[in-house]
Amino acid sequence: MAHSEDIGFLKKTKINVHSFIGFSFISFIVFGLYSCGNNNSSTSETDTPTSGKETICVDETFKPIIEEEIDVFESEYKSATITPKYKTENDVFNDFFKDSIDLIVVTRGLTAKEKKFFEDKKMFPIETRIAFDGLALVVNNKNIDTLITVKDVKKILTGEITKWSQINPKSKLGDISVVFDNKNSSTVRYAVDSICKGKELSPSLSALTYNADVLDYVAKTDNAIGIIGVNWVSNKSDSTALSFLSKVKVMGVSKADVATYENSYQPFQAYIAQRVYPFIRTIYMINNEGRSGLAGGFTGFVAGDKGQRIVKRAGILPATANVVIKVNMNDQYPE
Repeated sequence: MAHSEDIGFLKKTKINVHSFIGFSFISFIVFGLYSCGNNNSSTSETDTPTSGKETICVDETFKPIIEEEIDVFESEYKSATITPKYKTENDVFNDFFKDSIDLIVVTRGLTAKEKKFFEDKKMFPIETRIAFDGLALVVNNKNIDTLITVKDVKKILTGEITKWSQINPKSKLGDISVVFDNKNSSTVRYAVDSICKGKELSPSLSALTYNADVLDYVAKTDNAIGIIGVNWVSNKSDSTALSFLSKVKVMGVSKADVATYENSYQPFQAYIAQRVYPFIRTIYMINNEGRSGLAGGFTGFVAGDKGQRIVKRAGILPATANVVIKVNMNDQYPE
């Protein structure tokens, strides 16, 4: 499962920010070495928007929701088969630029440089926003500190804060152990770009392999903070998410200088919709099929009424549907 440093029941690897950022640039240069034209062997020119076979690449953060979308789509269109590959964000884009995949699910659109890459090959990928999600901060059930400010999150990520007592002088938990899902994940990129505004992450931060690993680690580690995609802990109709929620606590995050119950918010749909929860991302489906085939059909389904209902049920915010979202205040910070 893991990499370098053995910590007992699980292994972690330290995050090398320079390697993470450099990888994307180097990969982009490598992409240019590939020949022009779409060489995707996973699709056939005979498929349609509702039939055929399609392999897609998905940011592992969104495995729970995409699994459900595929299940419903295939149950409705019996002649369609969608095969997902769940990978880190870097690996997803790697496959996309190599023309081996027509459809990806990611947390950012293409950059101007990346669009130019496709335009030079006479390709014009279509970006479709399907949802807005948040990054969830989870802590061990024994941890009494469930509120935190954006300012302190940034200081933790950059190494200015290293102990729980720096957040709460009464805490006896010692050092803060921060874990991400994967060193090449969209979660790490968001932490660098959007939380730390490009400032280097602390070398003491660690990464595992999958979001589920983070939840297991936090459940067994009193002093840990895990940073994961919110749909792993937000879907109350999913028995897996309920199981995870029983293992950990989801922190409330405040934009104010001092976090209180009144100004701190958990990543519920309503708070994402109101933009009061601070760590929000857009989820995109990017289609480079270039014709009306199964990749486009599945994208249209996810962005349509049924697909957006699945998004809502998964606990994240639909991007293309007008929905009424309520939050039960008793769910936030239960005693």
